Amino acid sequence: MTEFVLVAGAWLGGWAWDEVVPELRAAGHGVHPLTLSGLAERRGVPARQQTHVRDIVEAVERRDLRDVVLVGHSYAGIPVGQAAARTADRLARVVFVDAVVPAEGASFVSSWPEGRAGVEASIAAGGGFWAPLGADDYAGQGLDDAQIARIVGGSTPHPGATLTEPAVLTRPLDGLPATYVKCLLDGPDPGEDVAALLAGERWRLVEMDTGHWPMFSRPRELAGILLDAAGPVG
Repeated sequence: MTEFVLVAGAWLGGWAWDEVVPELRAAGHGVHPLTLSGLAERRGVPARQQTHVRDIVEAVERRDLRDVVLVGHSYAGIPVGQAAARTADRLARVVFVDAVVPAEGASFVSSWPEGRAGVEASIAAGGGFWAPLGADDYAGQGLDDAQIARIVGGSTPHPGATLTEPAVLTRPLDGLPATYVKCLLDGPDPGEDVAALLAGERWRLVEMDTGHWPMFSRPRELAGILLDAAGPVG
């Protein structure tokens, strides 16, 4: 039995995986949707980037999980990538869902130069938090009105320090078994850093013809990809 640990991106909590979880459990696996510190039902808990890394590592170790598939969506790729390196002896695979991957000494905002100024301005204006997107920002991402309303209604401001602090890698990512899920409506290419990792023997690419939030727009298809990732690949 594989143990899936699911971590959604900025502004979201474990609730974001509600339509993915039943598919994984029906296949006989353990599933652990995780809410990071400072978000959703954990809003108000102080959080820096390494807090989020510890959230994930402790969730794996506290439950003594083995044969783990760590799943990180969007921003969560940064703490998930670091946590995967620190729990490699328990890891079956790490899956990055249209995610930013960590690089030693780099942060979320430094990996997104075209958006850095806007994120930092939002954090400054929001008292240290990145304000959630509005409904109009989800246009063109394969979401219907009800799905957009659900995301917007459940989003909470994101702790700014988690976005601006540098990643600390304890081992290179190219040595980890990994799947990168590229959501094509959010852009056809995974980026130079991910492309370099995909050139290695242990990484593989899966494409989805949907937008950046596939747990809402294509939950069953995403669940199928995750189940494939749990198989003997690489």
